[in-house]
Amino acid sequence: MAKKITTKIKLQVTGGQANPAPPIGPALGQHGLNIMDFCKQFNEKTKDRQGIVVPVVISVYEDKSFSFIMKATPVANQLKRAAGIAKASGEPNKLKIGKVTRADVERIAKEKMVDFNTNKLQSAMKMVEGTARSMGIEIA
Repeated sequence: MAKKITTKIKLQVTGGQANPAPPIGPALGQHGLNIMDFCKQFNEKTKDRQGIVVPVVISVYEDKSFSFIMKATPVANQLKRAAGIAKASGEPNKLKIGKVTRADVERIAKEKMVDFNTNKLQSAMKMVEGTARSMGIEIA
């Protein structure tokens, strides 16, 4: 018989750098989970993704055990890395702050395909392009 899930916790944690400090500690502690156990497991699985933001969905079960699923890095973070910028434009329709190539857009779209609600590459690329536009990043 499968365990019953009591709640799901969604966090964005930097790969290989999970620790009991906020936001992880309070989010897991209020559900009675072993925070250090999660941190060790997460850091072990993300040691190849050091410094990259990794969204994680933690399923909490009735017996206070847990399992987690890691998702692909958010599109905005990938676009910032590809454009070489620290943050998005405050006025994206007026102030363009970076450029990415079509090849970058295609690579990001392929990587995020599992999280998108489409299985067509062109549709996924349009989603990535829309995010780039809203961040003030031009597509060359």
